[in-house]
Amino acid sequence: MYSILDIDLDYFNLIPDAAKRFEQLLNWAARPVSMIVERHNHAFARWRRKWQTNGIAPSHILHVDEHHDMMDQRQQTNIANFMFHAMYMWPQCQVHWLVQHPIDSPAMWLEDETWSLLRGRFSYGPNRPFRWPKPDVVSICTSPDFVVPKLTSELMEVLAEFMEDHHKGRNVHQGATPDRYATFQSGR
Repeated sequence: MYSILDIDLDYFNLIPDAAKRFEQLLNWAARPVSMIVERHNHAFARWRRKWQTNGIAPSHILHVDEHHDMMDQRQQTNIANFMFHAMYMWPQCQVHWLVQHPIDSPAMWLEDETWSLLRGRFSYGPNRPFRWPKPDVVSICTSPDFVVPKLTSELMEVLAEFMEDHHKGRNVHQGATPDRYATFQSGR
């Protein structure tokens, strides 16, 4: 079993006490954050490289996001369809979309035949499914176009405590520290 906790910071836009909820999710994960990306499809690219290098396909993805990211079936992976590509690439993978207020359903965007193949492995709701496995990988997407800077700052403060460099014997993935992200964002 190989599990991914995939968090998009836009999830917290409508969540009361967002920093506390973010901290609770990261505490549940009980492991340091593996990667931080701005665009969600870049996390998928890293998951795919890990799979191609090590032959480890995820069995579970907990997708914490304001969007389901299954909005089309285009061949080119993008921020709106990367979860479709993950489910297509890994046909045994279960995906749970952790969402407080779903704005729509993948059924609206995917062809009927495609959705009928995927829907048995896709669930959604405001709570993590019972006995969902703890993650082997934690990926964070900052989505700067979808999250106000003040909320991003609050969440990045929480995130700093869960980075790999805060844990002995671990190295930070290049470019993954909140400080480097802030520097990149400000253009310094």
